[in-house]
Amino acid sequence: MAEAAEIQGTGPSPARRWLRRTITVAFGAPLLAGLLQAPAATSPAMAAEEATGSKTVDVSLDTLAPSAPVEGDTVTVTGTVTNRGKKTITDATVDLRVGPRMTSRSEIEQVTGRTGFRSDSDPAPLEDAPTVEIPRLGAGLSAEFSLSVPVSALELDEAGVYQLGVSLTGKTSDKLYDRVLGIERTFVPYQPEPTEKKTQLTYLWPLISSSHVSAETGTDDQQTPVFEDDTLATELKPGGRLDQLVSLGKDLPVTWVVDPDLLASVDAMANGYRVKDGTLHVPGKNQAVAERWLNTLEKAVQGRKVVALPFADPDLASLAHRGKDVPGSLGHLQSATALAAGTVETVLHVQPSTDFAWPADGAVDRSIVAVATSAGADKVIARSDSVRDDLPYTPTAARPFGDGSTTAVVSDALLSTAFDGDMVRAENSTLAVQEFLAQSLAITLEQPEKQRSIVVAPQRVPGVAQAQSMATALHGLSARRWSQPVDLLVAAAAKPDPDASTAVPGSSKYPKKLRDQELPVQAFRDMKTTRDELDDFKVILSSPDRVVTPFGNAINREMSTSWRGQARAAAIYRGDVLDYLQTLTEGVQLVDKSDLVLSGRSATIPVTVQNQLLQDVHLVLRLTSGNKNRLQLNGDGFSELPVKVNGGHSQSVKFEASANVNGQVPMTAQLYTEDGTPYGQPMTFNVKVSEITATVMLVIAGGVLLLVLAGVRMYSQRKRVAARKAEAEAAETDAEPDETEAAAGTEAPAPQPEADGHEPEQPSDPTPDTGPESGDPSGTGEKVDR
Repeated sequence: MAEAAEIQGTGPSPARRWLRRTITVAFGAPLLAGLLQAPAATSPAMAAEEATGSKTVDVSLDTLAPSAPVEGDTVTVTGTVTNRGKKTITDATVDLRVGPRMTSRSEIEQVTGRTGFRSDSDPAPLEDAPTVEIPRLGAGLSAEFSLSVPVSALELDEAGVYQLGVSLTGKTSDKLYDRVLGIERTFVPYQPEPTEKKTQLTYLWPLISSSHVSAETGTDDQQTPVFEDDTLATELKPGGRLDQLVSLGKDLPVTWVVDPDLLASVDAMANGYRVKDGTLHVPGKNQAVAERWLNTLEKAVQGRKVVALPFADPDLASLAHRGKDVPGSLGHLQSATALAAGTVETVLHVQPSTDFAWPADGAVDRSIVAVATSAGADKVIARSDSVRDDLPYTPTAARPFGDGSTTAVVSDALLSTAFDGDMVRAENSTLAVQEFLAQSLAITLEQPEKQRSIVVAPQRVPGVAQAQSMATALHGLSARRWSQPVDLLVAAAAKPDPDASTAVPGSSKYPKKLRDQELPVQAFRDMKTTRDELDDFKVILSSPDRVVTPFGNAINREMSTSWRGQARAAAIYRGDVLDYLQTLTEGVQLVDKSDLVLSGRSATIPVTVQNQLLQDVHLVLRLTSGNKNRLQLNGDGFSELPVKVNGGHSQSVKFEASANVNGQVPMTAQLYTEDGTPYGQPMTFNVKVSEITATVMLVIAGGVLLLVLAGVRMYSQRKRVAARKAEAEAAETDAEPDETEAAAGTEAPAPQPEADGHEPEQPSDPTPDTGPESGDPSGTGEKVDR
């Protein structure tokens, strides 16, 4: 009978340690029951399934070391057994079971999905291997175990992949006989000597994040970027996701696949940034964190191959399926590709490769390949569950695609998705690592006489636990007994397998799950609207780069693959970008005018242009008359004048106008770019023409002259009347002596005719217009008849 396996730790003898474990399990049961009651509670269906037969106990394998043992090693397996049933388990034994050598990758895959004990396929416990005795395990309780066994006791006959099972056999209070109450299976890759032909293995190490930078910038000369939030700092801090990827990747033989937008964002943080806080922008506080991460990354990639994706990692499938028919959408991909190399070189000081396109999950069809290569990439990273090879072995990844102008690098689906799940639990990580190593060895043993090149393209944004599991798997290959690492450029240049599939899948083969996550057509329409408004805006600016660069980058971010499954967040981001652009464009506008009154035949009409931007603008202002017969501008119905407005100022533009007819005239002012495109909204106002024509002017002038002459005539008449009265009074005074003489009998002489031929005045004659002639000077303003 095999002796009890040694529990983890050092100190007391094996017998005493076994006794201590037994006592701990027995007396710790009540406490553990209370602590584990909540985790043990599951749904009724799951509880019913796991609480009976060989699913009564959950066996968890937390560690298996070494992961790829050789002759002379001791394999140690640690884990936990949990009683999920309602009955107490007694006289239980934890033991190891090693199955026969597996002959294919599909057999490994079948064992992975198997649950519960199967007497027809599961092997018997190893006779010469240690066991762990658990005298009593109450309902809902757990107990840890550790089993250490020499490789020589595992009964590994030859190189290959073996199933390793850890089972618990025991009794329950209702069934007092030994039976398997729980089992967990994993794999042991056993290759004691290096193979003659090693599989070339390329592992992509992605540095990709979601979009964090907005289109807004500070008003300073450096245009300090404004971040939507400060969550990127969480990923960069020690222990964060991106920190772990760099810390782990620097010691691994991987090909770095980076999103230049991530590098640009972190570089912006390192040089000072601001963060949105409601309607305010507050200074970012993680400048040192970003600088430290960039320095570590720069050192890690020196002398290594770096593949740069297009800026912001655009969603190629969304573009191909939803966006390519929206004008200008493919132009976004081209600009994103052109920006990639320069960004990586500037930040990391390495020359990246920009020849690769990587659709989401490696799923491709004809339209995706056409779009992916339209911006210059001639290699597409696909996946074997999209490009299927009906072969009994795994072919080399690289092969010509379609007409041969494109190279498909087909990553292995099983290896690429090995760490997609929850790797936080130690058991999940251990099982994933062992399966990955087993599959990689199985690939080599499929055709040991031929060397093939395999590519692994894992999930785009691995979490911390996933990255750690990936690193553990790659360390398991470090002995290079059946594989050797190569970079992606070498893998893409490998000699293709003549039997590998080169057909591009049709659109009907594209997975519905992935299609449902794509950006909608409206997203690309929104991008077009933003791009069109940006094009109209930039031509009026004296320094267009201050606007074109941040908004161009923001539009690229709107296409990011990271928006998959986040439709609402993506729409909010697009809306914020457009709203901010419109806020800027509305900063250059016409100032509203009240109605004017034109009181002269010609006058000046002022129109004011306001510029609230920080830079100068150049525009053309057109003023149009609604009735050119009544009011003309520059001899026509409209007039145009160039206008330059300095940043933060207003400029008044004056138009010469001439009136012909009285009345109200509607006027329209409109700004235009120098190429004749309307800019902003028109501004309307009315001009009331109160001035008169030349003919009417002459008539009025003649009337005024007549009134003046009439006034002069009246004045002259009044002067004559006054003069005659004075003469008459003087004559009466002189005649008084004559009357005395007449009374005495002397007759006065008859009056003589006047020299001018007038008859003597009679009492009935009308008053003459003029008085008697006098030699004295005429009075002031008085008219004298000669």
